[in-house]
Formats: sequence, structure tokens, C-alpha cells
Amino acid sequence: MARLRCRFQRQYPELISSRLYNEQTFYRTFAYDMAYCKQEIVIESPFLTTRRINLLLPKMRRAIECGVRVIVNTRHPQEHEDYMRNEAVIGIARLQDIGVKVLLTGGHHRKLAIIDRTILYEGSLNILSQSDSCEIMRRIESEQLAQQMLRFTGIEKFL
Repeated sequence: MARLRCRFQRQYPELISSRLYNEQTFYRTFAYDMAYCKQEIVIESPFLTTRRINLLLPKMRRAIECGVRVIVNTRHPQEHEDYMRNEAVIGIARLQDIGVKVLLTGGHHRKLAIIDRTILYEGSLNILSQSDSCEIMRRIESEQLAQQMLRFTGIEKFL
């Protein structure tokens, strides 16, 4: 175990911190990171609800007004059932109206966010739709791990 830990530390020496959040603690920290973002916010959330988008829209708008690029990758609305399809269509329109670049990925189920390519959130929480479920997100400060995720998911080619 100690050998594995030393190898990990050599491979990722800039790993500053890692913290866990649940559905009750995540959004406060995420909003803080969005407020202090300088260049780019990438969110992958397969589901969208107008309720959750309306809560995050002011923070996204503020970031865009400060010159931050905001990219959301989600499922195509046609992949959802009736109610969620309508929510996705409305949500995508609201995001695009403020200047968010929306990518549609078939079969998408990843839940993550990358801020300024240095902060990586990954876990089970649908950032743009979470409501009444018990979830987890890990916040990792690491440029190397954030870049690795961008490459791994293939989203890097759209940025």
C-alpha cells in the first residue's frame, strides 16, 4: 500500500486536496468556484431541470459577463421521457440564451465539472438536475487530473 501511495504522489505531485461533498454541501462550494473562475467552466450533466438551471443561471451569466467560457455537455432531449424531454429543451434554450455552449452526447451519463482546468468534480450528482436524491461529489485540485479527465472524456476537442 505504501508503495502504491508513493507512486501516486510521484505521478501526481501537484495534487493539493481532495474533499467529498453530498447534495447538501456541494452547491455552496461549486458556486464559490464558479464565482472565482477566470477562464472556463465545463459541466457534464446528463439531465437538466429548469429548477436547478434557474438556480445556477445567475452564476453562469456572471461568469460569462466576466469573459469565462461555459460549456455544458448533456444528453440529447430526444433520449428523455416526456417530462424530462421538455425540461431538457427549455433548459438548453435558457443556457444558450445567456451564451453557454451546449454539447449533446448520445448515451451520456457522466457527472462532472472542470473549472479552469485545475479543479475537477466527479461523482454521482447531476449538477444541472439534482433534486431529492442522495449523492456524492469529490472535488480535486489538480491541473494534471483535470486535463486527464478532459482527454479521457474526449470533450477537450470541443473546447
